[in-house]
Amino acid sequence: MPLVPLARAWYSAEIDAFVRADPNAILGALVAASSHDVDAEQSGAWRKQVDLLQTCLRYDPAARRAGQYTGHVHFEFGIPRMGRRIDTVLVIGPVVIALEFKVGARRFEAGAIIQVWDYALDLKNFHEGSHALAIVPVLVATEAPNPGSSAIVFSADGVAVPVPSSGSALGSTLARIIDSVASTPIDHNTWLRSAYKPTPTIIEAARALYAQHSVAAIARNDAGATNLHATSIHIERLIDRARANNEKIVCFVTGVPGAGKTLVGLDIATKRRDGAAETHAVFLSGNGPLVAVLREALTRDEHARLLAAGGRSTKAGASKAVKAFIQNVHHFRDEALINAAPPADHVAIFDEAQRAWNSTKTAQFMQQKKGYAGFNMSEPTFLLSYMDRHKSWAVVVCLVGGGQEIHTGEAGISEWIRSAVDRFPDWHLHISNELFDSEYTAGNALAMLHGRANTQFERDLHLAVSMRSFRAENVSRFVKALLDCDVDTASDLYAVMGERYPICISRSLQRARGWLRERARGSERAGLMASSKAMRLKPFAIDIRVSIDPVHWFLDDADDTRSSQFLE
Repeated sequence: MPLVPLARAWYSAEIDAFVRADPNAILGALVAASSHDVDAEQSGAWRKQVDLLQTCLRYDPAARRAGQYTGHVHFEFGIPRMGRRIDTVLVIGPVVIALEFKVGARRFEAGAIIQVWDYALDLKNFHEGSHALAIVPVLVATEAPNPGSSAIVFSADGVAVPVPSSGSALGSTLARIIDSVASTPIDHNTWLRSAYKPTPTIIEAARALYAQHSVAAIARNDAGATNLHATSIHIERLIDRARANNEKIVCFVTGVPGAGKTLVGLDIATKRRDGAAETHAVFLSGNGPLVAVLREALTRDEHARLLAAGGRSTKAGASKAVKAFIQNVHHFRDEALINAAPPADHVAIFDEAQRAWNSTKTAQFMQQKKGYAGFNMSEPTFLLSYMDRHKSWAVVVCLVGGGQEIHTGEAGISEWIRSAVDRFPDWHLHISNELFDSEYTAGNALAMLHGRANTQFERDLHLAVSMRSFRAENVSRFVKALLDCDVDTASDLYAVMGERYPICISRSLQRARGWLRERARGSERAGLMASSKAMRLKPFAIDIRVSIDPVHWFLDDADDTRSSQFLE
């Protein structure tokens, strides 16, 4: 009998039950589980996958009697970090097989190989039950010629190099894979119940959220996701309350390093990105490269998504919508000087709010660069005054990092509190109860809140659980020991990290580049960083005087000389 359906997969069954099941019933389960309308092309692709797998998993009775095909099949298996689903995951004997089907394809495209490799790496790195298992990605181009029977090649962490298979050869491909792994069978129930702890990059998170996945769908399904979800919901309620009661609210969100403050901000902004809605939100950052990279990544994704859906799209059109909700905070500020009206947005989310400029820095910039003589406000004061132009309601969300006021003229979070207390007494303040911690350097300003009305300290505005990769637990300690020439500590930590976080030290750039290229799998990116004083590296194609375009550096492929992947 099929297993009780789980949210992680749209259809799950033991292989014996799957091969006997009515294909139309399986197709119906997949259609029912989909949250989107299913067109004829998708329905046909699913039917082809079901037919192929039912055929090849029953084709050899002797093998099945020997237990070779004892296991489970999962269709549309969710990958939280990537906001995507694996076509099929087979858990057979000692191995996990991730299958990506390209129905009708006659070739094994490079992009599809990268896609299925990414799925296997995601399982290995973020699904606890898969950490120690052999995982094989398989690309099935159903109409391709038989690619032959090359050996299954595993990396040190147990993830195999992607295996190509035609539709007709899928049965023999699966048999070769199972025969290549000598280990005890997987306890499927334990595997299925294991925690998924993804750590999406900012770019991956933004892409998934913009594609209307929830923060819960791309985050860890443990305490980290619970914490993220609770904080997002709490801020959503504050926004709804402000609108319903015509209130103006500032809320301060804190978090441990890697807890997902920016992820929360992007979640709110993407949910409220409809420019025509009164609750439209804007995500603001003073990090120019981050804004540029996020905008371009989302524009490319949206353009491709619309074209794939059969719609009409231009990059310029897709870009316009993206630019409306992700903006450089300085451009947002400049618009306030040009136009006396309130902003189009009732909700403004400030990433790294503690890095806003003090009055001296802001006045100096505005007078020298913009020609506004006599300007005398700090950036927090001016930005709050801009949002205060709304006669009805407004919400400002300050995402606060600790110990990061690293440049001259950065005001810290205390300036936001002083501005709100001194100039905007009618605004309601909702403050993380952890803002008292010394790393946020808000102590003196917090004293101003004693006895102030409309001020609340709230636990749900603090993100207490780090979302960083399980591989990176000891990396920062190792780097410090290495730079301190503390050989014993560095050696001990390196032994603990092992293959989880491979590190190599070399004095040869040629060897370093080769090492990186050999180990980058799927869409994993490689790049070089150099000291800004490293003039002597120019003969090695590292000229630190060249201005790097962050969009091309972070997003483009290895064949583009402007990409980080080119290792120049």
